[in-house]
Amino acid sequence: MARMSDKFVVGLIQMRSTKDPAENLQHAIEKIREAAQRGAQIVCMDELFRSEYFCRKEDADLFNLAEPLPGPTTDVLTASLFERRAAGLYHNTCAVIDADGSFLGKYRKMHIPDDPLYYEKFYFTPGDLGFPTFATKFGRIGVQICWDQWYPEGSRAVALGGAQVIFYPTSIGWHPAEKAEFGAAQLEAWKTIQRAHAIANGVFVAVVNRVGYEGDPANGDAGLQFWGTSFVADPFGKIVAESPNDKEDILIVPCDPAKSEETRRNWPFLRDRRIDAYEPILNRWLGE
Repeated sequence: MARMSDKFVVGLIQMRSTKDPAENLQHAIEKIREAAQRGAQIVCMDELFRSEYFCRKEDADLFNLAEPLPGPTTDVLTASLFERRAAGLYHNTCAVIDADGSFLGKYRKMHIPDDPLYYEKFYFTPGDLGFPTFATKFGRIGVQICWDQWYPEGSRAVALGGAQVIFYPTSIGWHPAEKAEFGAAQLEAWKTIQRAHAIANGVFVAVVNRVGYEGDPANGDAGLQFWGTSFVADPFGKIVAESPNDKEDILIVPCDPAKSEETRRNWPFLRDRRIDAYEPILNRWLGE
């Protein structure tokens, strides 16, 4: 088991997905092997990589894409998957597999969106496992999934649990009709909020997004243009590596925990928290 001071190398697999789960899995395996050959020790895929992002519509037949965890995919790799927990009960889940193939556990997505072309509340039950961290061979990690990335509470929880890096597998992109007017601001907001998690907690943040267009305009599905731009930010929020927004990519990024130590000593945000005064955030709405 790694010491908390040991350096580690993360690998982020930014890829396109098709409608064929077997094809996507094989493609992912090839990419993971390449990442490992290039030195990656902890590898993360994008959200729900085994299929196209199916939550663009509400279709009960798409529940057939779900699988048990542990299950056939987790025999092969670590990834964000569509978990079939029981008949009629499904989660958006990230399974964590250690270097020796052992199943360390899973995180179930806590925050579930319901927006145009992101109809996740139809498919996913909110997570019930809290915010675990996982002691891998190379370091302790935390996982948040896509919509979780907009909430500081989850990142703070896994940081307090000892995570040296927080992974964010995600599937986010532009509505084609909105891109010209809002696209640049949306992308910048997405990058900024996750860089802020790195700064507020003094940890590395590793964000991996899918890329490519998915849709069927002829049948009324305008689709989504996934914006890629996977990146790693250091414990003060500096982006140290970033993928393009229009093609597949593999990011290989060394991470040194000493950077967290240095940042937290000089910018002691964790030290100065006032947990005695935070009760209002336990209300759904201020003023209740």
